[in-house]
Amino acid sequence: MAQPLKPPKTLKPQHFPINDNHLNLSIPHFATAKPILKKLSTISVSVMADRNQHQQQPLSLDALIDGSRREELSGAIRSSLPNCLSETNLQLTVPGLQSKTRGKVRDIYDNGDYLVLVTTDRQSAFDRILASIPFKGQVLNETSLWWFDKIRHITPNAVVLAPDENVTIAKKCSVFPVEFVVRGFVTGSTDTSLWTVYKKGVRSYCGNALPEGLVKNQKLPQNILTPTTKAADHDVPVTPDEIIKSGLMSQADYEEASRKALSLFEYGQRVAQEHGLILVDTKYEFGKGLDGSILLIDEVHTPDSSRYWIAHSYEDRFQNGLEPENVDKEFLRLWFKDHCDPYKDKVLPDAPEELVCELAWRYIFLYETITKSEFKMPSTEEPIHDRISRKVALALSSLK
Repeated sequence: MAQPLKPPKTLKPQHFPINDNHLNLSIPHFATAKPILKKLSTISVSVMADRNQHQQQPLSLDALIDGSRREELSGAIRSSLPNCLSETNLQLTVPGLQSKTRGKVRDIYDNGDYLVLVTTDRQSAFDRILASIPFKGQVLNETSLWWFDKIRHITPNAVVLAPDENVTIAKKCSVFPVEFVVRGFVTGSTDTSLWTVYKKGVRSYCGNALPEGLVKNQKLPQNILTPTTKAADHDVPVTPDEIIKSGLMSQADYEEASRKALSLFEYGQRVAQEHGLILVDTKYEFGKGLDGSILLIDEVHTPDSSRYWIAHSYEDRFQNGLEPENVDKEFLRLWFKDHCDPYKDKVLPDAPEELVCELAWRYIFLYETITKSEFKMPSTEEPIHDRISRKVALALSSLK
């Protein structure tokens, strides 16, 4: 049965010390620049201790938004466009890998005892691959590892080892065929987004009763869970009752995973706000381990699985009917919706190079804003597929 929500209120965000003159997330014209030669310091995440990373001085949001950081990275981003990790075939290069499953973004390999998850640079939306984004796979993998380490007090996870910038080795578990989508605002542009269904008149969605009078990008009176089934080619919204009655999950497992999802989102919102951001919505995936415990899997609070807005400008822009300044892939979604029908057209237009570079910058910006660490550019001395193959082979041999 749908649960009614209280009358909505708009968000009154804290005001963070950000220089308005530096805040410009519109699509820039990247100047031609030489690849970065400066050696950047590494991130500090305990789960990645095997990579000998060390603690460093936190970066301020002002410094990250400042154009000099964007300019510093733009040359490396543009020069990496031809070298994105769009496909992997580790089953041909790493002994012991038994099979490959190609997801939208991740290539998953089974070695019998563990799963090897390689996060590629593929960019997906509308249940399709839109482009390849430089450094995206590394950003997603390392952002997730940072969050996995921070949320151990809420839920255990499946991470065993991170042998490479793009790779996580994980415990095997029985994956629940449900994505736990948690939303704090009514927004979005895809067919399953809350704003899309709300403006069509839907007032009962995934077991939640939505009040009248909401407008796009408005904060919901409380966070809500809108689960979807993990279908092969698209996600289907579903109610908790349907999940349980269809046997996708037991009631006990669903209730536990739901509690974890809402707690993770609330914690993520607090951390994001402390760093000058708003965590708008996200999705979580869970599985059951061999010991019966429910584990968080896949990714956490990345710019792929989550929507982020800049906090300090949200209220003014909302009151003036403007779109929030976002740090995610929404602008790329909107470009495709303006230039084609991404759900029906068999062939999609190529994403403009300028948009691809902008998205790469936003992903790095989000990583550095959340972790307060500089993004470490990968070495170019070794082809990326060779590097991953070598490190995965060594890691798997060490786990025997």
